[in-house]
Amino acid sequence: MKTTFRMDNGYFDEVILETIETMECNYVIKAKGYPTLVSKASDPGLTFVPGEDGRETAELVVALDSWKKARRFIVKRVRKDPTQTAQLSFLPGEEFEYFFYVTNTGLPAEAVVTFYEKRGNTENYIKEAKYDLAVGHLLLRSFWANEAIFQLMMIAYNLFLLFKMDRGMKTEYRQQIKTFRLKYIFLAGKIIRSARQVVLKLPEQYAHQPIFNPC
Repeated sequence: MKTTFRMDNGYFDEVILETIETMECNYVIKAKGYPTLVSKASDPGLTFVPGEDGRETAELVVALDSWKKARRFIVKRVRKDPTQTAQLSFLPGEEFEYFFYVTNTGLPAEAVVTFYEKRGNTENYIKEAKYDLAVGHLLLRSFWANEAIFQLMMIAYNLFLLFKMDRGMKTEYRQQIKTFRLKYIFLAGKIIRSARQVVLKLPEQYAHQPIFNPC
């Protein structure tokens, strides 16, 4: 099974594409709306196929001005909001907003767009790991020590996701770590010092206890 890179337009560069192709991997990368692509996408002769959520898709094989070879592009267009197109225009395609994706996969155009749009959920995972697990605050001097801590954080995060999907309620599937921790893990307790010992007492019957009980 080939690895497929799914990246935003910050990685839209032929050097990156050539590197991925050399590795014999696939890619779906959002392309920048260069004039060459926009002019071809607005060509009245280009056939668009209706898809989901009101979008339409078409295919192009284009070599940009500085590129060494032509590559397959998927064009997605979505009709603009009527408030944005109130003024009449005599130019074809002005009523649409265009998005471009370059790919070396054999997926149909609609499937390419759907595959890329799943990247949004990945962004949520990155944001959650960054803010709830403090992945962006690695302060050790050693690169390898930071890498080890990062890997442990990712293991903890994946265990949390598995626990949430297996034991949590379906209505709370999108619940993030901070909320989950506050609701299910933080417990009111009492610290008692007795006989030179420090004891933390927790309630025997605490809220949401069933979620931690084995099936």
